[in-house]
Amino acid sequence: MRRLIALAAVLLLGSCNLIPQRTITACADPNNLPFSNKAGQGFENKLAAMIASDLHAKLDYIWWAQRRGYVRNTLNERKCDFWPGVGSNVEMLATTRPYYRSTYVFVSRSDENLKGLTLDDPRLKRLKIGVQMVGNDATNTPPAHALASRGIISNVHGFMLYGDYSKPNPPAEIIIAVERGDVDIALVWGPLAGYFAAQSPVPLRLEPVTPWMADMQWPMQFDISVGVQNGNQQLLKKIEQVLTRRHADIRKLLAAYHIPVIDSP
Repeated sequence: MRRLIALAAVLLLGSCNLIPQRTITACADPNNLPFSNKAGQGFENKLAAMIASDLHAKLDYIWWAQRRGYVRNTLNERKCDFWPGVGSNVEMLATTRPYYRSTYVFVSRSDENLKGLTLDDPRLKRLKIGVQMVGNDATNTPPAHALASRGIISNVHGFMLYGDYSKPNPPAEIIIAVERGDVDIALVWGPLAGYFAAQSPVPLRLEPVTPWMADMQWPMQFDISVGVQNGNQQLLKKIEQVLTRRHADIRKLLAAYHIPVIDSP
């Protein structure tokens, strides 16, 4: 009898192992540190793994370069379930409450006397400035627009936001330009700046770009959320619960990647 009970237990365990594990799929860029890469080294990779673990699901990915049409070709095509890092309240998808807020920062060499810059600082008119560009004037980054509105154009050097995608970490080129002295100052999205500045062989200084709302239309700070397909309230609620439950772990994760996290104004 004991042998029969033991055999039954083994068969039961074996049948449980045959139950397929739920899979949840994240949309991510395969070459976009510090956010994500195919090796899983980005902080959004780590967050995606945290979400999958808490939902008792296997994590899978759909890899897609974050260019124009990203949402249309991933979430809206139902190729993936969630996007680990998207601006809050984007209309094309449903977003969770923000899990962090960051800012554009001024990046300069620590050995240069460039502390305390603001967008209205007269020093900006004579410095070599690096700024991230999207490529189309109507969709350029907020710092690019803010500088142009102040007539600061001739001394500005554009660095494409997407960079040379054939190379690792293409957006990092703007930080390298500060290291080399190709530009005196760069205005860079905080997570990118914090991560690569921490790896720089040259000590770099990071300070938030102020005013945080330039010309009453160009914000320098943004809330970041997890995005899901519009209408998928069930998954949205579950991810919200993970973000709340793992709040302290997420803060530690962001700190480990040197992400500048700020409070709402």
